[in-house]
Amino acid sequence: MHYLSRHVFNSAILFFRGDNTLNADSSQTAISSPFQVNNVRQFIAFRVFFNCRFYYPVFTVLFLDFGLSVAQFSILNAVWAATIVLAEVPSGALADIVGRKRLLVFAACSMLVEMVILCAAPQGNVNLLFGFFVVNRVLSGLAEAAASGADEAIAYDALQDLGLADQWGHVLDVQMRLRSGMFIFTMTLGAVVYDPDLMTRIAGFCGSAITFAQSDTLRYPIYLTLVLAVLTLVSTLRLDEVRPPAATSVADDRAPAGSVIEAFRLTLDSGRWILKTPFVLAVILFGMLFDGILRMVITLASQYYRMVQLPESSYGVIGSVMAVTGMFIPRLARWIAENRSPATCLWTTAATALAGLTGMTFFWPILGLVPALVAFSALYMVGFYVSYFVNQQTVSSRRATVLSFKGLAYNLSYGGIGIIYAALLELKKRGLQGIDGLTEDVENCVFMNTFDWFPISLGIGLVVMAAAVMIRRRRDR
Repeated sequence: MHYLSRHVFNSAILFFRGDNTLNADSSQTAISSPFQVNNVRQFIAFRVFFNCRFYYPVFTVLFLDFGLSVAQFSILNAVWAATIVLAEVPSGALADIVGRKRLLVFAACSMLVEMVILCAAPQGNVNLLFGFFVVNRVLSGLAEAAASGADEAIAYDALQDLGLADQWGHVLDVQMRLRSGMFIFTMTLGAVVYDPDLMTRIAGFCGSAITFAQSDTLRYPIYLTLVLAVLTLVSTLRLDEVRPPAATSVADDRAPAGSVIEAFRLTLDSGRWILKTPFVLAVILFGMLFDGILRMVITLASQYYRMVQLPESSYGVIGSVMAVTGMFIPRLARWIAENRSPATCLWTTAATALAGLTGMTFFWPILGLVPALVAFSALYMVGFYVSYFVNQQTVSSRRATVLSFKGLAYNLSYGGIGIIYAALLELKKRGLQGIDGLTEDVENCVFMNTFDWFPISLGIGLVVMAAAVMIRRRRDR
């Protein structure tokens, strides 16, 4: 409880009380806290249960221990990313048309089915197993796309209807900190239950002679995540639908009728609006740059930990330590956003990310964990600032669609950076002529020699985008 503020504790109590007497329709009721609003509580619950999964600390090795190859794992990641890219913006438009709650219930159901598929995935027949995992990745991508934008929109609109939109920063702060607390729990327990040796020692300590094998513990994190999927579905079913208000004075802001054609029109209108709104466009582009690079580095984190001589048994603990930074970074980001200019938000985030990534290029034994934590903390800042400013500038009738464009930009950036980095690795490997089958030492050397690409590309990207913003601002004047 040392890291949780009184507001975090109170919001958790409000959620578990299940008090639905105050919601977006009770505009006549006196509201003393945004966490008295039902949709805000369920939004926080959804984010916590949907995003904190017990198998995350062993994500890669879980796929491999099932019997898949590294190449198949790469293909599955590509399937997942492609599904999100294709479904991201259409799902946002559908959320603005048919209702945000319906999209979130669909996301929760997709998560539930994807976990059932992993629980039932057969071992032995690699082709059949791969088919199960393809379906799992498609459902996971659809769930991510359906949730993206709709969850924030339904909570923000509920606050806006009650005149509490200025409390959104407070909600984001508490949501991120509660999610970080849950990450600590799931990362630690997920790594523990997956380790057969540790589970055997725990059983012996409890007086049991049970001996665990990897085949026994393989699905334990999945079973635990299945429980979270049920809780995710419960939180979405308890949401109150908040219809975007129809704007009659401005045709560009009118609430669309429920049809596929209207969804297409809303998507185009929202895209044009983003392009015509320099501030929102700049926020999304800068967020896209930071998110793509930092997420790629996090994807490679286990390899980096190995290079700085951290034992594999510590990875789950490291994930928990990273989540601890999420206890206080959102509070700092909230204070900066509410008291300083957007430019200050940008440059503090840039300084944090560049300092962390640059420090990681030295690969200091053990101490290399410190710059990694600094770099990863910048991702919390990015998530807070982009949500804070985009929701602040966007009208309700297209909020989920605009947020989906943000999600699309993020995933395009992540996928594009992954392809570029993979090509860079391949070019480095081609220079190693005469080696029959690259050894692990050579692979590690190539990884270390190419890692400086991340801070360099981030620095160049920031300079280019800052110059473009300045040129656009001068032209507008």
